[in-house]
Amino acid sequence: MTYSIKGDIHTHTLFSRHAYSTITENVAAARERGLEVLGSADHFSSMISPTVHIRDYQFFINQSVWPRMWDGVMVLRGAETDILTLDGGLFGQDIVCPENIVGRALKGDQTLFEFTTKNLDYLVASIHYDEFAKDATLAQATQMYLNVLDNPKVFVLGHTGRSGVPYDIDEVVLAAKEKHKLIEINEHSFAGGPHGSCVDTCRKIAERCAELGCGITVSTDAHISLDIGVFPRTISLLEEIHFPEELIMNRDRKTLVGEMAAAGVCDLTSCLSE
Repeated sequence: MTYSIKGDIHTHTLFSRHAYSTITENVAAARERGLEVLGSADHFSSMISPTVHIRDYQFFINQSVWPRMWDGVMVLRGAETDILTLDGGLFGQDIVCPENIVGRALKGDQTLFEFTTKNLDYLVASIHYDEFAKDATLAQATQMYLNVLDNPKVFVLGHTGRSGVPYDIDEVVLAAKEKHKLIEINEHSFAGGPHGSCVDTCRKIAERCAELGCGITVSTDAHISLDIGVFPRTISLLEEIHFPEELIMNRDRKTLVGEMAAAGVCDLTSCLSE
């Protein structure tokens, strides 16, 4: 089976500091490769700045200036947020945000997470620092991911195959299926990492998604525009296991937008006619 994948919703811009392209360059690359959807999901994480102040993350709060349809590509406004605790805590949820970027006091008690992500379309939730989970039981790690899926902004569990934190795949996959949220099969994971090759783990996750009927997103995790929409190793793996194309939720714009609406993270169905 040959797959046609028209969306890439885990990509990075210069804002992520260890990435090398602008949003304009990424959109141009998406258009060149025939994508219908580009999701920009820069790091919302302490890896951006040691000061952890709203001014360090203002990149996320003004993305409404981006055209929703940009040179024929639907542009989604997202972020990749770090999972930091075994109870499924996400970056910024425990940080008070008393003022906006110009120093004006905010009304009510808001966290950095709430203020920064409230106008984004979706979040990819990923583990980058696994020290907090090094002694976790399988049940604890599983509950962590279940709690993350309960967050109304989280649409995708990012690269769980390379996180180094084992979990009950079936339990998490079934929960994601019920909530119309997606398990990511991440092209960048096949390049290796601190936990070595992740191919076997990613294959097992993909197989269980196929068998249990859970939707996935195929993502590049691109940190340069040259990689946008290029998924050869992921596609090869999916072909090997005869993964059902109807479960690839970023196979086209209509399917992806419909799944986002079903998950309750963002309803962009009105944009489909543009």
